[in-house]
Amino acid sequence: VFQEMVRHECHFTNGTEKVRFVERYIYNWQTWVIFDSDVGLHVGFTPYGERNAKAWNSDPEWMEQQRTAVDWYCRHNYPIVAPFSVERRGERGA
Repeated sequence: VFQEMVRHECHFTNGTEKVRFVERYIYNWQTWVIFDSDVGLHVGFTPYGERNAKAWNSDPEWMEQQRTAVDWYCRHNYPIVAPFSVERRGERGA
């Protein structure tokens, strides 16, 4: 059985003051390409991932959508996920 998955992650620091969007493309439990909004580009981890990253990075319309995901995906959904998130304060168990 082969499994292919795309995982979207939003990392919030100080509410929505600092937001990071990460999109991982996974095949058979191996990440083959990743997009990180802090980097602003796709990065491939396998030969197939490197080819796809190069193609995606050269498409200005696709890259604009990826780079703005922080706003339309993460910040848009923050009011929904905020009540379920746990703020870390102090040491574990404190």
